[in-house]
Amino acid sequence: MNNIIFRIVANLLWRMGRITGFTYNEINIIVYYFLIPFSWLFLLDSIFHFHYLKIGFIFYCLGFRMGCRDFRSYSDRLFDQSAAFLNYFNKFGSNYVASSVWICVAIPVVIYGVLIYFALQ
Repeated sequence: MNNIIFRIVANLLWRMGRITGFTYNEINIIVYYFLIPFSWLFLLDSIFHFHYLKIGFIFYCLGFRMGCRDFRSYSDRLFDQSAAFLNYFNKFGSNYVASSVWICVAIPVVIYGVLIYFALQ
């Protein structure tokens, strides 16, 4: 099941990259380091009835965009570091695919579930 979920997510990211013109590594970083955190902050702002978190994150992203000279190289390095983090769990009997599914899919889905639940209260 992990292999199926991994392939679905990887193919989705790859297709998003082809559509947008970004590389796989770039789209991966955009989704996991910018879009997902922004959506969580958006939900937290909805829960607490303010706008500070998402506005702060937008300013952070704008500053990052102005300061990042080569996003492709940055994304490649960050992707490699993320892969190394996921491979760290190999010493505990996991593998890259399983760690990716648990950390990059299952945990975010649970976080979305909790945030959406409280946002709808």
